[in-house]
Amino acid sequence: VALGLLILLGLITVWGVTSYLAMRSGVEEANNRLGGPARRALTPQDGLLLSESSSILLLGTDSAPTRARAGLRHTDSMMLVTTDPEHNRISYLSIPRDLRIVIPGHGTDKINVAYQIGGARLAVRTVREYTGLPVHHLVIVDFARFEELIDALGGVTVDVPKPILSNRFDCPYRTAERCERWDGWRFEKGAHELNGRRALIYSRIRENRLDPAENDLSRAERQQDVLQALTRELTSLGTLIRLPWVGEDLTKPLATDLTTGEFMQLGWRRFRGGSDRAIHCRLGGEPQTVGGVSFIAPDEATRLVVATIRGDSAPQPPQPDNPRYGSGCVTGDRPLGAR
Repeated sequence: VALGLLILLGLITVWGVTSYLAMRSGVEEANNRLGGPARRALTPQDGLLLSESSSILLLGTDSAPTRARAGLRHTDSMMLVTTDPEHNRISYLSIPRDLRIVIPGHGTDKINVAYQIGGARLAVRTVREYTGLPVHHLVIVDFARFEELIDALGGVTVDVPKPILSNRFDCPYRTAERCERWDGWRFEKGAHELNGRRALIYSRIRENRLDPAENDLSRAERQQDVLQALTRELTSLGTLIRLPWVGEDLTKPLATDLTTGEFMQLGWRRFRGGSDRAIHCRLGGEPQTVGGVSFIAPDEATRLVVATIRGDSAPQPPQPDNPRYGSGCVTGDRPLGAR
């Protein structure tokens, strides 16, 4: 028995060291991909993520080849993830890319234009000044490699709340003739095991032809669904066991300032917090058209959402007169639009 325990302890030690080294190698590469200006825009973190509240800004970059060649890399999605160790929960704040705000030093425009103008540094500053919330850490996700991360995990499980028939984008066929006959991407209601490609498609759907009332905020809610499914898989026992083999692959789509130790602390926070206590929030407002361009004009409920993220207010859903576009928060394992 003693010999067996010693062998088991030795195997666990080897597994732990190998997992850490594999993860550290990938994280160091992700750290090198984040420039100095973006780091200097961040608010210094006091203490450990395990014990102190921390806010991580997630930026999903649109790296479609035609846009990248034209210098038009926008942030396709923006989300502020805030840990609350005191209440043992995590808050997710979706920021719609069409939100019309003042970009510091550049006038009024859509919030996602900040990244195009001044990169991650200006995006961080814009979010911080608009919300009044600190941004301690930054994670930039390259959507061109996002599916690699999910495939490295073996896929994710997403519960689709209602049937979807998308508009036509990213046609899966190679000929124009077949694409013309193609209806769009379909997702039936219920749990779906999604590989990287399907998960990326699901998070990018901007139009559901089975529900014309959906909007860009609906897409943000789907992105929250995929993010939550991804974090569940990242903190699962199966991923933990496979870390020596997949640890380096998990960070390939990322550019971040988070260290290996901070990633582990964040994973523990997510594991301890669970999904039933998570708070899902969004910023919103009234849809408007200015100069032929569609925007979302911020509403007054923004301050209530920020107070919820800070832990100073209970979650309040969007006002009944603007349920689809308004700012608001809910508690539980599903974003606002999936209720």
